[in-house]
Amino acid sequence: MGTAIAITIGVIVMAGGAVLLGWLVRSRLVLGSPEDQATYRVLHITSLATPELRAGLHAGAGRAARHLRALLGTEALALTDGREPLAWDGVGEDRHAAQAPGHATDAVQDGSTAVLGPEAVACGDPECPVKFAITAALTTEDHVVGALTAYTAGRPSARLVRAVEEVARFVSGQLELAQLDQSRAKLAEAEIRALRAQISPHFVYNSLGAIASYVRTDPEHARELLLEFADFTRYSFRRHGEFTTLAEELRSIERYLMLERARFGERLEVTLRVAPEVLPVAVPFLCLQPLVENAVRHGLEGQPGTGRIVIVAEDAGNEATISIEDDGVGMDPDHVLATLVGESGDHVGLGNVDERLRSVFGDEYGLVVETAPGAGTKVSMRVPKYSPGVHAS
Repeated sequence: MGTAIAITIGVIVMAGGAVLLGWLVRSRLVLGSPEDQATYRVLHITSLATPELRAGLHAGAGRAARHLRALLGTEALALTDGREPLAWDGVGEDRHAAQAPGHATDAVQDGSTAVLGPEAVACGDPECPVKFAITAALTTEDHVVGALTAYTAGRPSARLVRAVEEVARFVSGQLELAQLDQSRAKLAEAEIRALRAQISPHFVYNSLGAIASYVRTDPEHARELLLEFADFTRYSFRRHGEFTTLAEELRSIERYLMLERARFGERLEVTLRVAPEVLPVAVPFLCLQPLVENAVRHGLEGQPGTGRIVIVAEDAGNEATISIEDDGVGMDPDHVLATLVGESGDHVGLGNVDERLRSVFGDEYGLVVETAPGAGTKVSMRVPKYSPGVHAS
């Protein structure tokens, strides 16, 4: 009997807990005034449409149209590029989608908003709910790139016309950001191509010459060097990814230095100190190799005797700090400054790397160069361990 009573009490407690949980869930769902709920809904739908539009008008129109129609609450919505329909969501697609570019003609031509009546929109079917249209231009940098057209069954109110204009303005802003993203990606690829072109041709020739010198005297070493050369060039000229890990970048540096040691032998001394914590950090592709090549050039080629290079990568809380230092002939600080601002191209990739670091992480993350004639050179950089949009591939 006691057990039965205990079970009954437990069931009552569980039922009461379920009722309380249900009340809390319902309370959260109705939290806020109707105006607040409407605001949350708009923000949510906008957040769904944003990534689709950031893919560009042609790429994202199909997926974005339904979210945009949900924002306006109209019977249908079309996106066009001024020449052809890109997306239609809602009723009447079979009757009206092909005519959408024609409905948007005035908006595309003069960048305005136009309201069209049944004489321009209706298809003649009395059951068709598409009778009126509000079309607004989509612009990026003052250029009309298309139009957004909302279709309604009744005459649109001034409030709806204003809402269509605001949604078109939102879409235009996202399309402009999409163009900036594309421009940034093209610029990054161009900068990487420039770095590849700047990889010293005489390094390639001298490396192959050094490998050839070992073919008869030490064939196994020649084979090893040839494989390292192949891996180095494969990494340097790979076609994918704007970012890589610090570990991959350092591995490429090791290959490069192995090839340079084949040339300089005991004249080249390298010290490498790397904290394991920073190896997975994402860095711009080919951001270290140009700096190490400069260190070799100015640390060895400009002076007799031994040249020393120290490469350090350390953990600094939310950042990784990286430095490449040589004890070579040094440089004129004014000349280095001119290199970083693009007025001189004598130092392979310095300005390129500096610009890429600043564009990705911000101006506070540019290169720091410490040098003077006869005093060697130290190039340092800081890289955030985590940065939005920066992922190694």
